Amino acid sequence: MTRQLRQPQRHAGLLACVASACLLAAPAIAWAELSISRGSVTGAQLAGTAANSSQDLHYTLSADESLSSVARQLLADRYSLRDLQQYNNLSSPHQARPGEALRIPTGWLKRSSQPAEVTALDGTVQRRTTSGTLQTLQQGMRVRVGEEIITHGGAATLQLADGSVVRLGSGTRLFLTELTQYGQPGMADTRLRLAQGFLSSDVPPRDRKLGHFEVQTPHATATVKGTTFELSASPAMTSLQVIEGSVALTSARFNRTIPAGFGADIGTAPDASPQLRRLLPAPEVTPVASRANRLPVALNWEPTPATREYRVDVFDGDTGAWLRQHRTQQAQFTLDQLHNGRYDIQVAALDRQGNRGIPWRQPMTVELQARPADLLEPQEGERIKDGQPNFRWRHRGDSEVSRVEIAAREDFEDMLSASRWTPEPLAQPGRPLNPGKYYWRVVTEAGGTSVATSETRSFIVDGTLPPVRIISVNYIDRQVRLFWERIDTVSEYVIQLAEDPGFERIVKEANVADTTAALRLIPGRRYFVRLKAVSDGPLASRWGPGRELFID
Repeated sequence: MTRQLRQPQRHAGLLACVASACLLAAPAIAWAELSISRGSVTGAQLAGTAANSSQDLHYTLSADESLSSVARQLLADRYSLRDLQQYNNLSSPHQARPGEALRIPTGWLKRSSQPAEVTALDGTVQRRTTSGTLQTLQQGMRVRVGEEIITHGGAATLQLADGSVVRLGSGTRLFLTELTQYGQPGMADTRLRLAQGFLSSDVPPRDRKLGHFEVQTPHATATVKGTTFELSASPAMTSLQVIEGSVALTSARFNRTIPAGFGADIGTAPDASPQLRRLLPAPEVTPVASRANRLPVALNWEPTPATREYRVDVFDGDTGAWLRQHRTQQAQFTLDQLHNGRYDIQVAALDRQGNRGIPWRQPMTVELQARPADLLEPQEGERIKDGQPNFRWRHRGDSEVSRVEIAAREDFEDMLSASRWTPEPLAQPGRPLNPGKYYWRVVTEAGGTSVATSETRSFIVDGTLPPVRIISVNYIDRQVRLFWERIDTVSEYVIQLAEDPGFERIVKEANVADTTAALRLIPGRRYFVRLKAVSDGPLASRWGPGRELFID
């Protein structure tokens, strides 16, 4: 029986219900840009680098920076400290003090293309390369400028070079139009185009760091500063929810700032303007511990008025990857089947149009500890007539899975069988066991990382061992080398050498632990050899068929 590890599904059902918020795309999309950008006023200047390299960035020196360090970190190779000093009319590099603003032409900045990394996947997700080839994405892959990500019925999480996390729901098409890093971390020009589907992003705040983050959809333009937001796009509508920060929506017809706690819908009508709506408040969830050493964990909250249903999201606490999403009409939910690790748990109400409200958030660390199982049956040394006995044990920990292991030796170096991993404390061998002595134990796992092993017990399957058959005979000079089949649970084999086929005149009898033996014979005489197996039971087999031996 081969090992088939039953691990809790970390990504099971990942964002399966997000698809309901994503409208299907029409064959053609008329584009009027919607961008979501992150940065400061100077960040907007950085965004114009490609169009106008003569623009200046206003960079404020921090206490641990100097004109020399800024030149070394930010300037391209063809520009020097002296160039920066002269551009800012400084007589000496030391004249620049912390807190002072430097002017740096955007065309002087270092720049490099920084691909996005795929940190989590669920279902089928593909990318279309710049050559038009479709490839299936794998976790850990990098996607580059000019490529398109297509989630079909799956979902994906991307980590960008500026620290932003972008999560794509089912039925999404996203184009990577710009992924440029300038000088140092936090100074990046990131531009994405959401053709259709659903996107959720955490864009970290950047104090004085310069950067630009933009997502385009078919209907308007937005600017974001250190914001957590959700965006869905279809040919008919773009919907935006601002969880943290603020978003300034602009187009040829309007310019409006959407604060945290509000959403906006933008349609295709010629005179369309953002339709502002207040997001539902965060549910009042009964407090739960931030550390869980047992599962399941029950979440309960007060019902929220004007709510169609609730959405429970589970994020990886280290990478921000979207691991699970569940919808429920009840004001309660049970968290289970989580591996050991750090998580961000969120519960939000959905309004009657399906828009997510402000989420309740709780960081949670799962620390499950596996404990050795109590073995119930077979008992130590029990003799069993059935070759497929029932093995039963009792779990002592929480949310554990386990399997039974069977071996012919007490050290389990020669393991014969292992059952499937299961939460049920019951198993049978996958195939009948030959008569003989065996050893069994139970290995328990909790949280995907904690493992415990029970005590070891022996048992005996009664019966008669099968006869031992000689596989081959090799003659080398006056010596004969015998090879025979191996039988599980056998401690040794008895070999008999006789002068007659009835084995009445025994010449030699010996016990052998291996499955081969060498015999030295007298030339010109005929011999006969046979074997039988002996178990620690003690059990013995019938004698196997005899084999004639002869050396000229």
